[in-house]
Amino acid sequence: MLDFNAYQKLAMRTASSATNENLILNGVMGLCGEAGECIDIVKKHKFQGHALDRDKLIDEASDCLWYLATLASGLGVSLEDVAKHNVEKLRKRYPDGFDAEKSVNR
Repeated sequence: MLDFNAYQKLAMRTASSATNENLILNGVMGLCGEAGECIDIVKKHKFQGHALDRDKLIDEASDCLWYLATLASGLGVSLEDVAKHNVEKLRKRYPDGFDAEKSVNR
């Protein structure tokens, strides 16, 4: 099993940007580009009659994860830290699980 921190360490073997500023910039820019590729796959499925290419979507999602690891490294935090932060934020926002009413009125 590959945990977040082990993945991040392996991913950073292939990061070409050495400075934190460049890791942040490359991470954010790359994440936006790869997320765009994900939505393009879904758009083609939803509106252009293409079959949903799950393998390609997984491939692009894995690229998103790589860029997220790059961003986290540039920020000096681990992916585990990012994941924990998100869980804590969601617990505060939705203490009893997702609630549409709380989503609209937050």
